[in-house]
Formats: sequence, structure tokens, C-alpha cells
Amino acid sequence: MLDILSDNWLLLLVGQYPNGAMGGLVATVGLALISLALAFPFGILLALGRISTIRIFYWPSTAIVYIVRGLPLLMFIFWAYFFVPIIINRPVGGATTMIAALVIYESAYLAEIIRSGIQALPAGQLEAGRSLGLSYTQTMRRIILPQALYNTLPSMLSQFISTVKETSLGFVISVHELTFAAAQVNNMLLTKPFEVFGLLALTYFTLNLILSGLVKLVENRIQIKRTMVVQVI
Repeated sequence: MLDILSDNWLLLLVGQYPNGAMGGLVATVGLALISLALAFPFGILLALGRISTIRIFYWPSTAIVYIVRGLPLLMFIFWAYFFVPIIINRPVGGATTMIAALVIYESAYLAEIIRSGIQALPAGQLEAGRSLGLSYTQTMRRIILPQALYNTLPSMLSQFISTVKETSLGFVISVHELTFAAAQVNNMLLTKPFEVFGLLALTYFTLNLILSGLVKLVENRIQIKRTMVVQVI
């Protein structure tokens, strides 16, 4: 396994770059980061729609969240693969297709995380903002959302870890991420599939273990700050 890593570490790290598209581990992390960054504002809008008392906002948001969360990511990848080129009237690469599918998929999950963070706050904060003369939008933007997003930061980072693993499904549409790079190594060696995909599993495990440690660190810091605030009060 060490021989495979020493001979193919560059391919597993960045794919064919600079002689081709960026791939490997860098592409995996990049796809997850870009997808979650783009899904974040949509997640906020869906979360606000989910807690709205206005039906025209509540029902479409709820339907989107339930439908997306009730279907496998692979279906959204196939739909994006076939429909995105039709919508924009030009061919798109596998990475763009994967990002489009992940943005739709992750928006629903982020929406539920953010919604739970908003609803976990005391109801009196919204009333206090309104009593100060702030509109509903201003109260949400200045008081409610900053607290909710801060409190749900560990959960959103955990969602990033899930997204890193979900990028491996890009293999089915030839996205040059880590699993695709491992398959290329396996095709070159032919006789060591267990070693190659064992190394792939170890890479995913190590990466997600490091990210989980960072999430735990952030969670501990938030808990310490909460404890300090309670002690001051």
C-alpha cells in the first residue's frame, strides 16, 4: 500500500493537473467547499420559509425540503447531468454538474440545521426586536440569524464532512475527484484493487477524522463562550 501511495501520491492529490483538470483530494475538498458555500444562502432562505407564517413561503419551502431530503443524491446528479445542459443551452463539465446537484441537495439539509437553530432561541428575542421598532426582516438579520448561525456552526461543519463523502458519487459522471483518481490508479495496476481501494478508504477516513476533530474544537470553544456568558450573568 505504501508503494502505491509513493508512486501515485500526486495523481491522488491533484489528479492530472497541471496537464489536465484539477482532481484527486484537492478536487474532493474543493467541490465540497464550493457546493456548501453556494448552498448556504439557499439554505437560509428555505429555513426562513419553513418558519414563516405566510403560506406562500411556508408550503413551497417545506415541499422542497421534504422532497430533496426524501430522495437519494444520485438522482439529483443524474437529473443535473441531463437537465443543466438543456437549461443553459450548452454542455457543462462533470464538476459543474456535481456542484449543481450538491447545491440543491445540501440546501435542504442546511435549511433544517438553520431552522432548528432559529427555533432553539427564546421566542422573546423576536418580540424584543419588534418592540425596539425593528421590522421582522431587520430582527432576523441583526438579532436572530447571527445567533442561530453561530450556534449551529458545529452542525454545519459536520454537514461539510458528509458532503466530502458525497462527492465520491461524482465518479459515476466521471468527475475527477479522489475516487476517480483511485480508479485510475487501479486501472494502471490491475492486480491490486484491494490495496488501492483500501488506501482510498484510509484517505477518506483520515480526512474526515481530522475534520471531525476541528468540529469538536469549534464545538468546545462555543461551549466555553456560553459558559462564560452564563457566569457573567
